[in-house]
Order: sequence, then C-alpha cells, then structure tokens
Amino acid sequence: MLNNLNPLKPLHPEQAGPADAVAPAADAAQAPDPAYVAKATKAAVEFESFFISHMLHQMRENQRTIAPEDSAAKNKVNQDMTDMVDNMLAGNLANQRAFGVADAILKQLLPQGLNKAG
Repeated sequence: MLNNLNPLKPLHPEQAGPADAVAPAADAAQAPDPAYVAKATKAAVEFESFFISHMLHQMRENQRTIAPEDSAAKNKVNQDMTDMVDNMLAGNLANQRAFGVADAILKQLLPQGLNKAG
C-alpha cells in the first residue's frame, strides 16, 4: 500500500539549495539546529495564539449576536476592549501551551524530547 513513501525531493537536485530542504536532517547522532528549534517553537506558539484568539473572537461574535440591543456587549467601546483582552489572553494561554496545539505541532517537527523546549 503506502509503505514505500519516499521523502520529498526537489525536481532538479543540482539546483536545490539549503532553503529547499523540507526539514533539517535529524540523525540519531545529530541534534537539530538550535535556531531551527527556536523558530519552530516560536511559530508553533504563535499559531496556538492565533487559534485561541480566533476561537475567542467567534465566541464573542456569537454572544454579541444573541445579546439584546441595550446590552453592554453591543457597545463598540466594550467590543474593542474585550477584543484586546481576548488577544492578550490568547497570547498568555499560548505561551503556557494550555491547549496543546503548539506541542502537537512541535511533536511533528522536532525529534522526541525536544518538543518541550521553549
């Protein structure tokens, strides 16, 4: 079936450069580049922050939709402030890796034992 999957290779290997690599080579004897680990961790945490922020935004939108017209949720100033607080909350939760999204991403990108680096 799909047992013979080959890693991605450039169409023209003679023209491939270091930027064309799919992921850094991670032999059992060689640890991944610390700069790669740092970039991957930062990107994973930022994605988790985006994910949480989007989820909170959707929840607030639903709350505003069902709120009565005279509700504080319909006030534009309150909406701006709650959006700002939601973004800050999302960043804090992502930095704590509270939802585990960043860890799941890093588990795919980094060798075992390095996905808690941060």
